[in-house]
Amino acid sequence: MVLRIFGISFAVTVVSLVVAFLYGGPQALFLAAILGILEVSLSFDNAVINATVLQRMSEFWQKIFLTIGILIAVFGMRLIFPLLIVWIASGLGPIEALDLALNPPPNDAAYFPDGSPSYETIITDAHPQIAGFGGMFLLMLFLNFIFEEREIKWLAWLERPLARAGKLDQLEVVTASVLLVLTATILAPEDKVSTVMIAGVLGMITYIVVNGLGELFHIPEEEEEPTGGPTQLAKATGKAGFFLFLYLEVLDASFSFDGVIGAFAITSDPIIIALGLGFIGAMFVRSITVFLVRKGTLSEYRYLEHGAHWAIGALAFILLYSIGHHVNEIVTGLVGVALIGAAFASSIRRNRQEAKATVAA
Repeated sequence: MVLRIFGISFAVTVVSLVVAFLYGGPQALFLAAILGILEVSLSFDNAVINATVLQRMSEFWQKIFLTIGILIAVFGMRLIFPLLIVWIASGLGPIEALDLALNPPPNDAAYFPDGSPSYETIITDAHPQIAGFGGMFLLMLFLNFIFEEREIKWLAWLERPLARAGKLDQLEVVTASVLLVLTATILAPEDKVSTVMIAGVLGMITYIVVNGLGELFHIPEEEEEPTGGPTQLAKATGKAGFFLFLYLEVLDASFSFDGVIGAFAITSDPIIIALGLGFIGAMFVRSITVFLVRKGTLSEYRYLEHGAHWAIGALAFILLYSIGHHVNEIVTGLVGVALIGAAFASSIRRNRQEAKATVAA
């Protein structure tokens, strides 16, 4: 099963590294490999959440997500998205934006001799609004999860009172709104306050709309476990499957923001970024998602979904904090891996305790 699921990812990785070597020599090969590792470490929680949603979709929509979805993830978010930012921010056409990306100023300076900003500078300047949108979308997802009453609890001492507080209608919207105002007024640069506010509100609206559409086309299931948000679509088909697919693509985009921005700390070359983040990293994230679904890992390790949502919450706060302060990408990756690892360990310990109790009985 492992070879069948990860075989394509390994093949794509080899081809991508060869292309990187032919494109820029050993340095490009090394950078592409580093970016691939960075993407997987930052997006492991994304794979877990994707799996919780994907297992509720019909086989047809699963194939759509794993085919068309990967094209959107690779080319849309890792290649076209940065170019689109430069296109909009600089007023350049798409060809000029690509030329700007492929031809950086001498000595990797932030500006060309004529005073015009480099590709990397434009992307970095757009970080506050990108982080505002992605941070608020992920924050809404996290809050919607922790404020909902559920039978299985991982951090019971914390999740139980949060679930009780969640009985207050629209508490997640109120909480997110307060955090957005605090972020914009305290962390955002003075000239970016209104921009961050608008981007954050758009992130909240996007989540509410997509989540609402998922609920509108909800397919009830008698033995469905209580989970958060659009993941409640069971074996979704038709319109339900489409909106669930849409939800997954927006979710994947929100997760990829930090990876795309963080990649510019390593290289500003869009080809290397696309090879590392997209073809290597995104393919492995998809393979991990499929593995979790096919293996039934989420059912076997009951707290894994909880750990992933807490990792999402951490990522949301890191994105919002990064509006005013730089956060090392290694920290972002390690926080997510640590939370998911802790949930995985707790699941194993709980399974062993139940097995011993069964034997004793």
